[in-house]
Amino acid sequence: MSHKKYFSYVRVSTPRQGQKGTSLVEQQAAIERFAENWKLPIVQRFEERETAAKQGRPVFLEMLKQLRVGKANGVIIHKIDRSARNLKDWADLGTLIDSGLEVHFASESLDLTSRGGRLSADIQAVVASDYIRNLREETKKGIYGRLKQGLFPFQAPIGYLDRGPAQPKSIDPIAGPLIRKAFDMYASGRWSLRMLPDELHRLGMRSRTGKKITSNGLFTLLHNPFYIGLIKIQKTGEVFEGVHAPLVSKGLFDRVQNVFAERNVPKCTIHNFTFRRMIRCDKCGNLLIGELQKQRVYYRCQRRGCTPSCLKEETVLDVIESAFKRLELNKTDFQFYRQQSLKLFGEWKSESESARIALMVRQGKIKDRQNRLVDSYMDGVLERDEYFERKAQLIDERREVMASLADMGKNWESVSTSFEEFLELANSAYLSFKSAPLNLKRELVKTVTSNLTASGKSLSIKLAMPFEQLAIRPPVPSGRPRSDMDRTTSAFVSQLLKIFIQNQLGQESSTAHD
Repeated sequence: MSHKKYFSYVRVSTPRQGQKGTSLVEQQAAIERFAENWKLPIVQRFEERETAAKQGRPVFLEMLKQLRVGKANGVIIHKIDRSARNLKDWADLGTLIDSGLEVHFASESLDLTSRGGRLSADIQAVVASDYIRNLREETKKGIYGRLKQGLFPFQAPIGYLDRGPAQPKSIDPIAGPLIRKAFDMYASGRWSLRMLPDELHRLGMRSRTGKKITSNGLFTLLHNPFYIGLIKIQKTGEVFEGVHAPLVSKGLFDRVQNVFAERNVPKCTIHNFTFRRMIRCDKCGNLLIGELQKQRVYYRCQRRGCTPSCLKEETVLDVIESAFKRLELNKTDFQFYRQQSLKLFGEWKSESESARIALMVRQGKIKDRQNRLVDSYMDGVLERDEYFERKAQLIDERREVMASLADMGKNWESVSTSFEEFLELANSAYLSFKSAPLNLKRELVKTVTSNLTASGKSLSIKLAMPFEQLAIRPPVPSGRPRSDMDRTTSAFVSQLLKIFIQNQLGQESSTAHD
């Protein structure tokens, strides 16, 4: 009996083929029959479950390493294409053959010790290598064909499910909402890549292996445009429009990218809290400082000796939302306010033109009086002191008329447009605040409010004019006649307009219509 020892080597192109197919079993069975017929004892079996299109198969290389150090006298392989699907591996195997090691192919009768046998094997190796190159090209064509159709021909990312070949990915009913939550949380600016994986794991998000998603994995996920309906090939940078349903909006995706961009710029601020430098302590007037404690944001007064104000951010949000909710108008009242304001602006514009003409006439009369005053003084009718007194009175009167004329020069169309924009902003403030990103939340609060004051664990809010005036508009009792309601609302709109003009153009611009 021979004292030689042999390895066996089998390979399948994909791990799935090795798990579900029969290729490994069939290859091993053929090798076992060959070894038994030729009395070649197998001491170790090597199985590869990865593609050989690229050189560097780990199991194959480990087998070659052991053959070089004499752990066996040779190897039995099913067919040449199982070992030689790239020429580099075949060359390595040829070097071992040249050194005296035996290489047998269970399904092919080749004498590799003869010139003719090696030539035949070399030709088959070249054919196998060309086959894999052609297969790679055809595979690429198939992949690009799918991509141009908007299909993703690879494993679905977390949040989506595979539906089979030539089918778009579908949203995972369990993981999908968690992906949206991840984007929302990171876009808020209150979560970092270090903190967010723990919270998402607590909410139920898992990786493909069932483990907690890593910070690097989350970084990749939040940068993946697949979630907004695009397919990007990382290697080439090409982007295709997918036919799968997007999980997040482009606006939310862009906000997340902006947060990443902002965090890549060195800052002095450690935490970008929503209401930083916006809330004052009612005791000392100092601004409250934001702190993150146990994944919750608090605002505290840091002045020593001051009664500590400690506000939860949720409390601040609730108070602001309640205040903004007071500004909402129903559709009927909104249209009435708009129409009534246009009517009043039209009337005021007409009144302004009449008043401007009257002021021009008055200005002319003042000038005539000044001329007569000078004549009277020159004729000796008036004493010096009386002349200067009357002259000062006329100058004051003339300056008053000129100021009024300057006020008449305002653009009523522009003021009317600004008031309509004010109504729209006030009416949408509540919903806009709830859905706005951090930076827009801050801008909205700065525009609509004039003062946020903390007292202990509570917050008081004062709206800016004319938002405060709109918030205290008179209620409309149920069952009240429409005509009465219109008169009451008309009077209120008129007052609101005066406050708006005063706020926009200054105190003088409201005096012409008092």
